[in-house]
Order: sequence, then C-alpha cells, then structure tokens
Amino acid sequence: MADRTNAGGAARKRGSYSRKPARKKHKIRAHSMDYAILFLVLFLVGFGLIMIYSTSSYKGSLYFDDAGYWLKRQALFAGLGVIAMLIIAKWDYHFWNSRDIFFYLYYAGTFLLLSFTLVFAAVSHGSKRWISVGPLRFQPSEAAKVTLILLLAIYISDHAIQMQETKGVLKSFLLVIPIIGLVGVENLSTCIILLAITVIMIFVASSKYTPFIVMGVVAASGLGVLLMTASYRMERITTWFHPEDSEKGMQTMQGLYAIGSGGLFGKGLGQSMQKMGFLPETHNDMIFSIVCEELGLFGAICVIIIYFILLWRFLRVAMKSSDLFGSMIVIGAIAHIGIQVFVNIGVVTNTIPNTGVPLPFISYGGTSMVFLLVEMGLVLSVSRYTRT
Repeated sequence: MADRTNAGGAARKRGSYSRKPARKKHKIRAHSMDYAILFLVLFLVGFGLIMIYSTSSYKGSLYFDDAGYWLKRQALFAGLGVIAMLIIAKWDYHFWNSRDIFFYLYYAGTFLLLSFTLVFAAVSHGSKRWISVGPLRFQPSEAAKVTLILLLAIYISDHAIQMQETKGVLKSFLLVIPIIGLVGVENLSTCIILLAITVIMIFVASSKYTPFIVMGVVAASGLGVLLMTASYRMERITTWFHPEDSEKGMQTMQGLYAIGSGGLFGKGLGQSMQKMGFLPETHNDMIFSIVCEELGLFGAICVIIIYFILLWRFLRVAMKSSDLFGSMIVIGAIAHIGIQVFVNIGVVTNTIPNTGVPLPFISYGGTSMVFLLVEMGLVLSVSRYTRT
C-alpha cells in the first residue's frame, strides 16, 4: 500500500495521475474465505426465511390462499443472492478496481438509474422508489448502497494522501452528494443510511476531524430541508413523541405490544397474535417485533449478538486486508449492516422516529436481499486476500 501511494504521489508531481490495475499490485496469494462470515450470513438468511413464513402465513392464506406466498418469493431471491455471493466471493476483488473506466461506469450507471426512477417510477406508498420489470419490482436505491461503497473504496484508495488533508476529505464527500441527494428526494431513510456510510468510510480513511464538523452541519441542513419538503416526514416526528395520540402511531403501539407480550422466552415460534392483522408490515420492517413476541427477549438478544459477531468478523477482515481498497469495501459493509440494524431496531422499539428500513437478511424484500448478498460476496472475496 505504501508503494501504491508513493507511486501516486510521483505521478501527481509529473502533472498526471495514472492508476495501474490493483490486482498487479498485491502479492498475497488467495486462500480460503472466512467461513465464519459465510456461516453467519447463511444462518441469518435461513432464520429470516423461517420468520417470514411465521409472520406472513396468516395473511398469505387470507389474501392469496397460499400460506407460503411471501416465503416462496423471498426464497427465490435468497437463492439468487446466495449464488451471486458465492460467485463474487471466488473472484479476486481487485477486478472491480482493475480499470479506470469502472469508476465512471459505477457512477454514471447509478446516477442515471436513480434519475430514471424519479421520472418514470410508479408511485407506491406516496413515493417513487420502484421500477417494475414485468411481474418483478426493482428498488434502485438498494443497488446504490453497493455502488456507493465501491465508488468510495476506489476513490479513497486512489487518493490516500489527499485524504489526510481537509480539501481531500471534502472532495470525497462532494463526490457522492449527487447520488445521495437523488435518493433523498423520495427515500429519506435510505438517504440517511447512504450518508452515514459515506461519513464512516471517509472518517476511517482520514486523520482530520474538522471537515466532519462541516459535513455534519451540511448534512443536518440537508436533512432539515428534506423533512420540510414532505409533510408526511414531519408527521413521523410528531408521531414519534406521542404515538398513542395519533392514528399514524398505531403501527408503533402494536409493535410495542408485541415486544412486551413476548416476555423472556416468547410465546413460541408461530404463536404471535399481533401478526393476525393487528400489526402492519409484520414480515417486513416490523419483523423484529414478532421475533420478540415469539422468541422473547432471549431470542431478540441472540439475534443482536449474531449481528455483533458478524460485524466483528468484518472488522478482522478489514484490519488484515492486503490493501486499502479491500479495507474500505469491508468498512463500508460494516457501516451499512451496522447502521441498518440499529435503525430498524430503533424504529421497532420507538427509540427513533418511524422510517422504512428493513432488518438485514431477515426482513422481506427481494432487491434488498440480493444486493446485501452481493455485498457479502465482496467481503468474502476480500477475506481471501488477508494477511495471515
């Protein structure tokens, strides 16, 4: 990595910056992937399928005469995602940074796809977030999470020296603002996650602190504008303080009832009462409340511990990565998974305002599942080139 940055500095002194394929730089031979990460991911996916069936079987029977309706759909996307994860894990992750043109393709492709969504996507739940392709629906903002991590990983690894200066930090932040802004127009929750991923990745790569104060002010101002431009967003804030006084707070209150009624060890798998039409989105954003109701506090803590172990394994891979590019990919994954788990559980427990963020690997959502597993494939690929 030192050779790489020195070479970059020499190139800049000559008035240009030329980056050779990263795969020619690393000399660490590939070894076995981190099977602990693979096992934990597959366990969470399997557990998620069980909980999706448990939470959606009643509604599936009621509306589609098929108790496994949502399970079958999720299992299909999970299968596709696992195949993609294993294929990507076998590739040298340096491939994704092996050509200069890749950076521009990631950026342009993400920007155009998000722009297309804003213009042509059908309105669903008051927002334009989905592109329909035949019977399937695709959420571009989920793909943006992966491409954002790759974009920042490439930029930071190619500008490691500049990242130690305030100007370099601000440049890296401004680089991804257009993508984050496009997402924020119709999807504030995902916008916050993308912003948090960006800040964490840049913070880890830089030794500066002052730029993050500036970024914090800019981010707070931007979020304030986005809150004020949509009345339903401000309504969520007021509902958060007093969910019992608003019809919009019904979901929160029912979720809290589910958590409270689960007790220490829960009512038993499949025995939830709140999923019988009392609690909306039981198989999606609010699935953790049913985990608490059916498996109790003990089951909920076990799920949280599994996430912590997974993030700890990620951290080990990031610290032992053969280069900065690999480390940044894994840091991005840590930020993504960690923030999303925190936000989802925070919403379910009414610790933070209600917003639509799925619980990684467990909540229903085909697009989310596929791109999460693609991201895990990148992490597993990095784990094959760590220093032993």
